[in-house]
Amino acid sequence: MSTHKQKFEIPPSPNLDFENALCVKRTIPIAGLDEAGRGAWAGPVYAAAVILHVDIQIQNQLQGVRDSKQMSAKQRDYWAEKIKNLALAWGIGSADHIEIDQIGIIASTRLAMSRAIDQLTSTPQHLLIDALRLPAMSIEQTAIIKGDQRSLSIAAASILAKTARDAWMRTIAEQHPDYGFAQHKGYGTRLHQAKLIELGPSPIHRTSFRPIKAIIT
Repeated sequence: MSTHKQKFEIPPSPNLDFENALCVKRTIPIAGLDEAGRGAWAGPVYAAAVILHVDIQIQNQLQGVRDSKQMSAKQRDYWAEKIKNLALAWGIGSADHIEIDQIGIIASTRLAMSRAIDQLTSTPQHLLIDALRLPAMSIEQTAIIKGDQRSLSIAAASILAKTARDAWMRTIAEQHPDYGFAQHKGYGTRLHQAKLIELGPSPIHRTSFRPIKAIIT
């Protein structure tokens, strides 16, 4: 039995090819969606939705936008402000660690994305989502593998989600200063692992995640 893998090319930078293909006959509001914090051990998962003008001008204005994981914190902060100023609409949503423990990370990611869509001032007619679909939403949608490297709308959303979550983690670090949340943002770094062994889980750790379960059981 043979298996067939999806074949696609990663462009040098995210572009508007997917958005343009959807606007062949008429321009429609298209929201790109992405998340941040899905793999973290602590804190919420964040999501952002971004609706851009689908034209060459916006692509040129946002030429430096990349998948947020490929950018420095300084670059993300710079482009987050430009995206907010240039986007037709943008929204940010989250699901906290309690919801993640109750319903799971995938369902919580979808919940955060739905909340981000609810924050949009314009109603999208199509969703471009990084690797996921939102079955509970009636809006037409396309799940795109490595969407944050291929679609400019998704890449923009990845930056807004990441900067918003990082800001939240820096704030919560002031309440739990011993865990290093401002540095590792809740991800499973060596520093985080050491702090967990030393201090045990904090009130914002995801107790349903295996590394945290191993400590509390």
